[in-house]
Amino acid sequence: MPRALITGITGQDGLYLSELLLSKGYEVFGLIRGQNNPKHDLVRATVPGVQLVTGDLTDMSSLIRALEQAQPDEVYNLGAISFVAYSWENALLTSEVTGKGVLNLLEAVRLYSHDDPSRVRFYQASSSEMFGKVQEVPQRETTLLWPRSPYGVAKVFGHYMTINYRESYGMHASSGILFNHESPRRGPEFVTRKVSQAVARISLGLQEDLTLGNLDAKRDWGFAGDYVEAMWRMLQQPEADDYVVATGETHSIRELLDIAFAHVGIDDWARFVKQDPRFMRPAEVDLLIGDPAKAHDVLGWERKVDFPALVTMMVENDVEEQRALAGR
Repeated sequence: MPRALITGITGQDGLYLSELLLSKGYEVFGLIRGQNNPKHDLVRATVPGVQLVTGDLTDMSSLIRALEQAQPDEVYNLGAISFVAYSWENALLTSEVTGKGVLNLLEAVRLYSHDDPSRVRFYQASSSEMFGKVQEVPQRETTLLWPRSPYGVAKVFGHYMTINYRESYGMHASSGILFNHESPRRGPEFVTRKVSQAVARISLGLQEDLTLGNLDAKRDWGFAGDYVEAMWRMLQQPEADDYVVATGETHSIRELLDIAFAHVGIDDWARFVKQDPRFMRPAEVDLLIGDPAKAHDVLGWERKVDFPALVTMMVENDVEEQRALAGR
């Protein structure tokens, strides 16, 4: 039975990846920070087959202890401070967790592996935010990185450190450069979930309007449940490498609003949506659209859920969730 250790187990990717690995017969361990983590019960309820171990990406000794406890064949580093807007408010903490945390885990895995550096296969969750001020469209594995947020800068550090450990120490360390991926498990601070929750509440008469920033911002959005399969496929390859995981399509916030509101029978959403400069990024990224050709060709990976189906899935989930919370 293969064994896997997942950091960031409480996030949407951690939950979907856990379900995938459990379905494949893995023994799955999830790293969680602190005994009183408020999401402890969420993990227990969603993926009861996962064994939780305590650890912190900023504390290498705790990571070594977690590795010794889990004895993993594969390590998936999904842990990060992942809300981009927050990274401008606390660039130092973002750098410590999202950037240096990758180094801590890589070094912990190297030390744990002793004289066989490729014994434990390592996955790093890199991000399309690394492209920032994009230098070519679409973005590929070879595109120059030009991050435009402290989060993006931290991800670039982790990405290149993963490459360095692969090339310097012979570790089987791969990075997935994942473009935006969403799901009903996405946190409410992210724009897709903010929209789906608000649309659900507006349709139920529980909320009057929705305030957003740049409605013309465009992203390459996919379904998180599809993207975790690409992560797993990377670690099954004989050689480690880096892969863009994306849909190859781009959609605007306006398109997101069109589909979300239409699903609850509202064709003209303009009267429900307000704009506020506070929700504008200090430095907006340009056109993020990924070229997943390498993931298709080498990994045999294909996305299954398209953008309209993703938005519809999220709205339907939130309508049911908000209805239940309201006792309707």
